[in-house]
Amino acid sequence: MARSLKKGPYVDPKLLKKLAKLKQGDSTVIKTWSRASTITPEMVGFNFGVYNGKEHIKVYITEDMVGHKLGEFAPTTVFHRHGGKMQREIETKAKAKENQKAK
Repeated sequence: MARSLKKGPYVDPKLLKKLAKLKQGDSTVIKTWSRASTITPEMVGFNFGVYNGKEHIKVYITEDMVGHKLGEFAPTTVFHRHGGKMQREIETKAKAKENQKAK
């Protein structure tokens, strides 16, 4: 559910303070744990280190990201693959094709 229009978008106050200290185009990474903060137009052009629970993922903010949350660009889980017998068969066929192309 979206946030109320009268309240406006949520942006962490600490994040705004850090942002105010830097100049536009500065390449320093702003570390943040606030994944729920909304990306505002003032953030465009800055690098953020968004914490995913293990490490800070470097995210460069562009105009297309405005209105989204910071956490959307730093995934918390890593997808390895689907398991099972069928997946193993698909992978062995793919490796066989690669070997034929290499020869």
